[in-house]
Amino acid sequence: MAIEIEHKFLLANESWRAHVEHAAVYRQGYLSAAADASIRVRVSGEKAWLNIKTAVTGSHRHEYEYEIPLVDAEEILHRLCRKPLVEKNRHFVRVDGFTWEIDEFFGANQGLVVAEIELTHIGQSFPRPAWLGVEVTDDVRYYNNNLAAYPYTAWGEIEPASQD
Repeated sequence: MAIEIEHKFLLANESWRAHVEHAAVYRQGYLSAAADASIRVRVSGEKAWLNIKTAVTGSHRHEYEYEIPLVDAEEILHRLCRKPLVEKNRHFVRVDGFTWEIDEFFGANQGLVVAEIELTHIGQSFPRPAWLGVEVTDDVRYYNNNLAAYPYTAWGEIEPASQD
């Protein structure tokens, strides 16, 4: 069984940009967003994945991910996934042996920037660089599944759902 242990943060400033090692564009869409799980398709470059996650609030959840053919993923995104798709530039920044993934959203979530760190075990300590802002791990508005249903640009108009 695969467990994802992840913490999410807003950014206090943009000094992280000077430390980006590389970046990639991601497009993802959701096929299902039930009360107990979400199913998404994600494309980055010439690779694509099908991902299933339990819908729980907090830093850890069950996650299963499988590589799928790019042509299938593109068709699924176009024909089956709810719109808008979640689109982002993911920047990779290493700090003290840990990799931070900083997602800079565009499209319907333009203006949102979130830093994530994945850990190997619950309770693991990790560096907190000066550019790190408030933790939003327990705020479901920042879950990608909710960003697909309730985009950041519309938050002033619609109250977000309670599960990812």
